[in-house]
Amino acid sequence: MVNVMLIGHGGREHAIAEALKRGGATLSAYMGKENPAIYDMCEGRAKVDTLDNFEGMVEFAQQNLVNFVVVGPEAPLANGITNALQAKDLKVVGPTVECAQLESSKIFTRNLMKKYEISSNPKFKEFSSMEGLEEYIDEVGKEDVVVKPDGLTGGKGVKVWGDHLNSKQEILDYCQKILDNKGKFIIEEKLDGEEFTYICFVDGKKLVGTPLVQDNKRAYEGDKGPNTGGMGSYSMADHLMPFFTKEDVEYAHSEMQEVINAVAKETGEEYKGVLYGQFMKTKKGIKLVEFNIRFGDPEAMNVLPIMKDNFVEVCQEILEGNLRDNIEFEKKATVVKYCVPDGYPVDPQSDEEVIIDKEALDEIGARIYYASVYRKNEKIYTTTSRAIALVGIADSLEEAEKIAEKGTSIVKGKLFHRTDVGSQALLDERAKHMEELLKD
Repeated sequence: MVNVMLIGHGGREHAIAEALKRGGATLSAYMGKENPAIYDMCEGRAKVDTLDNFEGMVEFAQQNLVNFVVVGPEAPLANGITNALQAKDLKVVGPTVECAQLESSKIFTRNLMKKYEISSNPKFKEFSSMEGLEEYIDEVGKEDVVVKPDGLTGGKGVKVWGDHLNSKQEILDYCQKILDNKGKFIIEEKLDGEEFTYICFVDGKKLVGTPLVQDNKRAYEGDKGPNTGGMGSYSMADHLMPFFTKEDVEYAHSEMQEVINAVAKETGEEYKGVLYGQFMKTKKGIKLVEFNIRFGDPEAMNVLPIMKDNFVEVCQEILEGNLRDNIEFEKKATVVKYCVPDGYPVDPQSDEEVIIDKEALDEIGARIYYASVYRKNEKIYTTTSRAIALVGIADSLEEAEKIAEKGTSIVKGKLFHRTDVGSQALLDERAKHMEELLKD
């Protein structure tokens, strides 16, 4: 039996825990907040503490005689948890702090890609003061501006012209705010196109990809409202999408391979773990929007449940540096829909009871993943974050969407979700956008 310790407590970690258990692991977990589902899977081998207590994590891993550790969220990785565990001879599926800069520093990533002439890098310029900023905005045109603070922002720090910024003064004010918080930022060209998520397993030298996923960041129907951590996502049975081809994936793969090679040269550290590339297909070709140094949330719930190969074995291969050439996934479509508290993300209501009929969910074949909820007196309650994800898996996107949508109606509480995630209408709209963009 392989003993595995999981760090984290969200919906992504619930999906990782399930995949580890399915692979035959004995599970323990170190969580920032108690996830009731992960806690139950650990059969008592769980600890709730802050995720910056590295000494506590080392001690807990040693107590549980773990064979290796899997880190779910980005913050502990960016802060060096892998280095701390490795210093005590513990094996970790997750990059070192040096490699984690691919997510923790947008400036590091853009400069790395520029230095190694990696072609999916969009035009950008870094700033640590307001000097020259106004001139640069005038040079590129304010309508082509994206402001990205350096560092982790939980998916909510990036501001785009037309969506969040509507005048030159608003751009300048936001940049000043970042500097006032002792930050730095980059101004990046605004891209027009459709995004896709490409998640890869990495053993230091080799990348092996998973099915393409498309996330829905906006809070409300029709891609309206503020950005969130993700309101849901979908993947297709052929592991592609109508507007992304096999060649697009091969290109993204080769770009990520170049980045992995560049990171090793630049830092002297091999990247081991999961690397997630967010790419956008544009008129100028495929461009990298950002890297994440871990599974996406919700995207983990699209790919891990349909993984045919043993996840525990894949983790061991990552650690040993001998990852298999191909990882098999079922030829199934998946749809994830997040149920979130009323008022989310602007003024989310919390501490509301959620009633879940697990038998009814099983009957329709919907899977449920706990994200940010807590248990009290055997009842489940919401916090202010995304609460529960419902997942449909089927032979077609239409069937998968119906299962996920029906699943949301079985979960009762003061919650809402986006009914259009994974819908044919939304897919058609995006396909049309891509077609019009490429034909001009």
